[in-house]
Amino acid sequence: MLLGLSILNIVDIFLVSLLLFYLYKMMKDSGSLNLFLGIFIFVLVWLVVAHVIKMPLLGSIMDALANVGVLALIIIFQEEIRHFFRELGSQKRFRKFVSLFSKDKSQVQGQSYLPIVRACQSMAEGKVGALIAVERTQHLGEYIQTGERIDANINRMLIENIFFKNSPLHDGAMIVSGDKIVAAGCVLPISHREDIPKRLGLRHRAALGLSEVSDSIVIVVSEETGHISVAHDGEFELDLTAEALESILSKEKQ
Repeated sequence: MLLGLSILNIVDIFLVSLLLFYLYKMMKDSGSLNLFLGIFIFVLVWLVVAHVIKMPLLGSIMDALANVGVLALIIIFQEEIRHFFRELGSQKRFRKFVSLFSKDKSQVQGQSYLPIVRACQSMAEGKVGALIAVERTQHLGEYIQTGERIDANINRMLIENIFFKNSPLHDGAMIVSGDKIVAAGCVLPISHREDIPKRLGLRHRAALGLSEVSDSIVIVVSEETGHISVAHDGEFELDLTAEALESILSKEKQ
């Protein structure tokens, strides 16, 4: 016992504090911090009125507002709630646990990724921008649905044609699963991290964003510099050679 608190009470307080911290961080990243603070103040006032001061009339009114407010908050913050659970499920420890029961698609027919490397090398030389997500253990169905289905074998000329500057799909992301190009023109989540170098553009932010919520390997070819970069596990590997890219794609990730 410590000041009347048991170990269970201390753990309880710690977990609540951790939950509040993650809620604060989530709202700050989504630009809803002021709304979060307003809700937090309302909850504090409600607890004081209903359980400390015990004002029955005002307490009953706030109880009713709180009951309706829970449903309203779920509707208002549905995207943030999805993002919270997506981030929770994308933690490295959970990924390692899932990988015990899932086959790593980056190892399926590894030689088929050579056309991706050659296409990226060619596009880098011509300064053609590209964004390619290679699916691993976590299915990217949510993002595949935002683009156009391709379902074609991996082919260097097809990749270069999709990202050709006049192509209608060149601005989106290509998603590769196993030995197939599944979709192109896909929309990926944008990372809101503030430590991303200013010289990196929207493609890099999208690549990092997807790598934060999945175990995918995301390749970026910069339209401005022609440099090849890779995002995985929420981190960048910048200015890669074709050989380094091939190594990353073929290497087994633990």
